[in-house]
Formats: sequence, structure tokens, C-alpha cells
Amino acid sequence: MGNTQSPESDPRFVSARRAFTQHYLDDLRSLFQSLAAQSQSNSKFISPSIFQEYYGIKGPLGQRMFDLVTQKRNDQKLTFEDLVIAKSVYEKGTRNEIDEFIYQLLDVNGDDMVDRSDLEAVITTMLDAVFSSSDAGPVSSSPQGISDIFINAATFSDKVEGHDNSNMSFKDFKSWCSLLPSVRKFLGSLLMPPNPGKSGFEVPRLLYPEDTSADLLILRREYAWHIAGALSQHEAEEWKLLYHSSLHGLSFNTFMGNVTMAEGPTLLIIKDKEGCIYGGYASQPWERHSDFYGDMKSFLFQLFPQASIYRPTGANTNLQWCAINFSSESIPNGLGFGGKVHHFGLFLSASFDQGQTFSCTTFGSPCLSKESRIYPEVIECWGVLPNGGQKDKQDALKGTVLDRFKEDRNMLNLVGIANSSQ
Repeated sequence: MGNTQSPESDPRFVSARRAFTQHYLDDLRSLFQSLAAQSQSNSKFISPSIFQEYYGIKGPLGQRMFDLVTQKRNDQKLTFEDLVIAKSVYEKGTRNEIDEFIYQLLDVNGDDMVDRSDLEAVITTMLDAVFSSSDAGPVSSSPQGISDIFINAATFSDKVEGHDNSNMSFKDFKSWCSLLPSVRKFLGSLLMPPNPGKSGFEVPRLLYPEDTSADLLILRREYAWHIAGALSQHEAEEWKLLYHSSLHGLSFNTFMGNVTMAEGPTLLIIKDKEGCIYGGYASQPWERHSDFYGDMKSFLFQLFPQASIYRPTGANTNLQWCAINFSSESIPNGLGFGGKVHHFGLFLSASFDQGQTFSCTTFGSPCLSKESRIYPEVIECWGVLPNGGQKDKQDALKGTVLDRFKEDRNMLNLVGIANSSQ
């Protein structure tokens, strides 16, 4: 078992090292020697505790990763050859090989099945790792409840003889990862060198007025981390509160006045009277249109009681909807995503007191709430500030009478009451 063969003759090691440049292998050797020295092993191997400390993976997940990297020898000794072989699969393997490695990683109990207790241990470790040093925004007061929203997105379709609990199949696992891109990014970066911008660890900084209580906000930092997994790194830096119904009132006009100044991507979040929380990422500005518009970067999401991301399927281009001051029943006034007119994936009427959510092929999404007819309790909108809010700094330079006139004219055009020749 293990490394009974010499390193140079082990075919797994010989094959694995071909995946890397000599310079990379030299750097990896230096890292190994440093960690082995800290392990007090005469520089021969890395101990479990030093491995977990360096990569920032603690608890059952850290131990399971160590077991997989050491090829389940149970000798508590990680060799240089082990590290090269594991990294060749984890970093250089095919998508399916990497997914298979991560799927095995979830089996923290080591019983050859992945059930709810495994996911609970993995999610708990993951949230601790991501948020232990983060001060990005308000945190949930119920860690167990936050863990549950990610587990609730999972399916356990395999019935295993002799076990009370059902197993998450490999197909179930891949479906789960598609709904939770932040989880997939995190689990796919555990052997990457630790750094603040590590994939899967990005938590957007939430910016809101100092006199606003964090308890008022729907968007918690765990929710933000979940949504950010579907975005690029520069879109996951800072998000600014543009509208909150408790602060600004349930007013469509106020909403539009606040969000149109953002001129960039926004997050629309709704908490309805059933207690469900969900919304949509609008990649294009909210502008008056008589038909669907937008691009394939938009998506729908759920936050509670289940966390899920639903990206465009390509079935159609009915992505974003923003109808203002139309008098035709075929053009309902309000904001929406996906589906078709009167049967949206998500729609909020211009009265802001009701809306709808149906399953739709645009995003492959189900009804986002308990019922298709929704009654909002709280509505929030956050502006995505790419590149650390540089856009805001540029906006701060605006202030001339001409600038303000242009902004007023744009707003009039938006609501459809400006001169049609403009």
C-alpha cells in the first residue's frame, strides 16, 4: 500500500509530475519542505495538523482532505509524492475527475456514502472558514439555519441497503453544485495557496447608511457569499444598498429614482409574507421597455428556506422586464425576470404590493415561493460596484447644473413622459 515503491518508479507520481513545469515542482518542493519542517518529521512528511493549518481546512473536512491526499493510508504522513499526485488530479484533471475527487471529499464519515450528516459537517466547516475573519456585513443569528439552506438544495436519491439514510449520488452531487456555485468554488480551491482572493472565499462588502440597523436588512453576508458565487471576482467586491422598502416606502417611483442612478448590475431581493426570500440579478440597468430585454448574465436565486442559483438555460431570451406607465394589459407595469408575460419566473407589479413567480424555462427555475402569487413584505435592491466602487468616486465629481439637468431628463425619459423627440 501507499509508497512501497520508490518515488521515481511509482507510475502515479511519474504521470502526475508531467502535469507541471519544473519551476512549479521546485516551488511545491520548497513548500513541502517548509511544512514538513514544521511537522518535526526530519523533513520527510507533513502532519495532519500542519496541513490543515496551512490550507485553512479544519474539522472533519480537513481530516477527510488529508486522508484523500495521502491515498487513505491512515499513516498520518503526507509525502511530497502524495501532494504532487493529489494536485495533478485536483488542479489539472478533467472536470469529471475533479468532481469525482470533490464528491469523495464530502464523505467525511468515510462510510462510502454521502448523506445529510456529511453535508452538515462540510457546510459548517466551510462557513467557519469563509466567515471566521470576514467583516463584510451582517451575519445570521442562526448558524444552523444558514447551514440548512444549503443542505435543503441537495437531493439524496440513492437508497442504500442496511442504511436508514439515503445517499447523495454523483448525479445528485453535480446538480447540487450547479445550484450552489459558491460551494463548488470553495470545494474546488482547497489545495490552492491561501490568499485573501481565493476562489470560493469572496464575500462582498455590504455598504449601507451608518444609521441603518443591520437587523433591518434582508441580505446577510452568507446570502451575499452564495449569490457572489455566480459572479466574477470584480463583481463580488462591494455592493451598495440602493433601495429598501422600510427606509424608502413601498414606492415604485422611488425605487426607479434610486436604482437608475446606479447604471449597472443590481440585485433585487424580496421577502414575502410567507417568509420566503428570493430575487434576481439584473445585469442590465432597469430601463423602460415594452418587451423583454437583457443578456445571459442575469439569473434568479433563492435564499430562504433554500439557497439556489438558476442561470439562463438558453431556451429563450426573456431575461429582464421593466415596463413603466403602459396602459395595455399585454404590457404589465412592473419589474420581472424570465418566463413570459403574465407567467413570469419572477414579477413584481408597479404597485409593489403583489407579484408572481412561476416555474420557467428561461432559467430552469421552479416557483420561488410557496405559492405562485406573492405578496412582498420587504423589498431591497443592491447595486453592484465593480472595481471597489470606482464608479461611485467618479459620480462624486458630478455636480454641475448641466449634469443635474441630464439626470432629470434621463429620469423623465425613463417614465415615458419626456418629449418624444428627445
